Amino acid sequence: MNDAERKVHNGPRNVLAMYRKTQDRGVQMKSTKSHPPPTPPGAALRTLIRVVAVLLLFLVLHQLLNWANAEAALGTGRLRAGMLVLFLLAYAILIAVPFIPGVEVGLTLMAMEGPWIAPWIYCATVVGLSLAFVLGESVSYRRLHTILADLHMRRVCLLIERVQPLNKADRLAMLQDRAPKWARPFVSRFRYVAMALLINLPGNSILGGGGGLMFIAGFSRLFHTIPMIGVILLAVSPVPLAVWLFEVDIRKLF
Repeated sequence: MNDAERKVHNGPRNVLAMYRKTQDRGVQMKSTKSHPPPTPPGAALRTLIRVVAVLLLFLVLHQLLNWANAEAALGTGRLRAGMLVLFLLAYAILIAVPFIPGVEVGLTLMAMEGPWIAPWIYCATVVGLSLAFVLGESVSYRRLHTILADLHMRRVCLLIERVQPLNKADRLAMLQDRAPKWARPFVSRFRYVAMALLINLPGNSILGGGGGLMFIAGFSRLFHTIPMIGVILLAVSPVPLAVWLFEVDIRKLF
């Protein structure tokens, strides 16, 4: 039997072998999806530490708010410099934490203190959101994968494993495929505008809040640092500027 006859004779066998390989790969992919990575050891302790840290930050802010209310009731005047620095620092850190509605704290302080504090709240907001973006941009895939695995967010872990080997163009294409048709132009050409709108979207804490949105933007590696900080500077300016320049009463808006 010559080579040509052997190829014709073995053709169906080769096709069957290729089909079996394809099926085996499909089974392996399904098994990988159905069996997500196990929770790493020490997950409960690390999660507890993170929760305690956030609760302590909330406690500090709560005490500072009580202090500010007491001074306002006594008519002692504006916040002291040391207290103001502590409050703004805690506020900037809080607003950088995902799913924390830190903007409401800034609005509360502006309502309590009046127009003079609006520029300071604006600066702290910019610092907090910029911090969230830089942290997202610098965090490693492995580190974030560990944190999400501690929280049992296994589907997100699988998504990170899928995104990690992709370059910027492939990530953008993947994001466009997952987005609705009407949102695809915002995802590709106007993604900076989209982020500015999301920062000011009421109830955006469901999407992660301003800190969560900035962290995801940095982690995606689809945005440059300087333009994104420019977006933050513009996006968070309307309310503080309105309070500072036009003395808008926040309490009448809510």
